[in-house]
Amino acid sequence: MKKIFTHSILMILGYSLTAQTAYITNQADGTVSVINIANNNVTSTIPVGSSPACVAVSPDGNRAYVSNEFDNTVKVINTTNNTVSATIIVGSKPYGIAVSPDGNKVYVSNDGPNTVSIINSSTNIVTATVSVGTDPGGICISPDGSKAYVANYFNNTVSVIDCNSITVVATVTVGSYPLGVDVSPDGSKVYVTNEFTNTVSVINTATNTVSATIRVGDYPEGVAVNQDGSKVYVANELANTVSVINSTTNDISATIPVGVGPYGLALSPDGKKIYVANSDAGTVDVINTTNNTVIGTIKVGNSPLAFGNFISIHK
Repeated sequence: MKKIFTHSILMILGYSLTAQTAYITNQADGTVSVINIANNNVTSTIPVGSSPACVAVSPDGNRAYVSNEFDNTVKVINTTNNTVSATIIVGSKPYGIAVSPDGNKVYVSNDGPNTVSIINSSTNIVTATVSVGTDPGGICISPDGSKAYVANYFNNTVSVIDCNSITVVATVTVGSYPLGVDVSPDGSKVYVTNEFTNTVSVINTATNTVSATIRVGDYPEGVAVNQDGSKVYVANELANTVSVINSTTNDISATIPVGVGPYGLALSPDGKKIYVANSDAGTVDVINTTNNTVIGTIKVGNSPLAFGNFISIHK
């Protein structure tokens, strides 16, 4: 559900040789909480802007990109010292954000003009803009970097962008009010949460058609596929649960109670834990993926949305 402040937000995923850190956007506070996931302690709180929405960490873990919906900017966080190193002006009401697998481009969906801005990560300059559907939200990039998938909230579609030609090459009709998107590790499937139908659409990326529709909990928001593609996790905001989907059968294998208003979620690099931002509780729950139980709860800021992958590398 779109929050009183705006859409939902997100967090980012990476790997680390030393420390692994979760960057949680607190939409009502204008801040990002930094969590050391080794001990689940909040180590820093970073002011970023007005209504921070999504976060995306670069593949090398050196930068975290945060979209601020109400000041039309993307803030770049230097993850070495957790300070803002740059401010990039994008379109009106930026929301979804994702980094290409090679780290060279950053894709940002803009609610106001119904566009996606493409940022050169070396120069922090917007180099291209492409029109998509109405009220674009979540965005993800295929593992080979060739396609971007954008959920268009108000016209019930997903736009497929060719990242080489920077054009929309397909528009896929999904359920009502799609918001969250994630792609399988092999790039063959894209999972889309549909808020008003309480479903997840599964897109076959070879044909750009919906191959399955899966019933989950009330108001599904964030979605994350695990490292081998066998499980898909969905945060159900009004049900206060996380659904676990078996990707082979498209059945629900578990339903996990969490805090109030779960929105975004992301897996730890080893896949053993999943972090869930509870937007109405001001907390992040930590789930053990082996037995699907909550093993910890972390207090963060106000209205943590955490839409997407939010765990970074620190070298």
